[in-house]
Amino acid sequence: QVQLVESGGGLVQAGGSLRLSCAASGRTFSDTRMGWFRQAPGKEREFVASILWSGGSTDYSNSVKGRFTISRDNTKNLVYLQMNSLKPEDTAVYYCAAGRQYWPTATAAEYDYWGQGTQVTVSS
Repeated sequence: QVQLVESGGGLVQAGGSLRLSCAASGRTFSDTRMGWFRQAPGKEREFVASILWSGGSTDYSNSVKGRFTISRDNTKNLVYLQMNSLKPEDTAVYYCAAGRQYWPTATAAEYDYWGQGTQVTVSS
């Protein structure tokens, strides 16, 4: 079992930055992949980024590549999503997820554990 709690969401103007955090507790493995997804009102949940818990192997959606950075701090059991150059279309509830997936995957169904989400709102 893995428990995930997101934090760091809020309201920011377009062009601004936010850093989301995901606190993970429970057992993780070397092949545990941590992911960030987002869901805007009326839209399906969308992959944002992922990272292998043991290090390296990051993956990004094309819509955030070059603007967002995923990282992790194993000593603190935290996963971060640094979001720069935010746009109004980035507005969504952001979810942290975990799954036993060594290789990058953008498929939500392949992640077994989810946090409750944190709201990010970008004003124009």
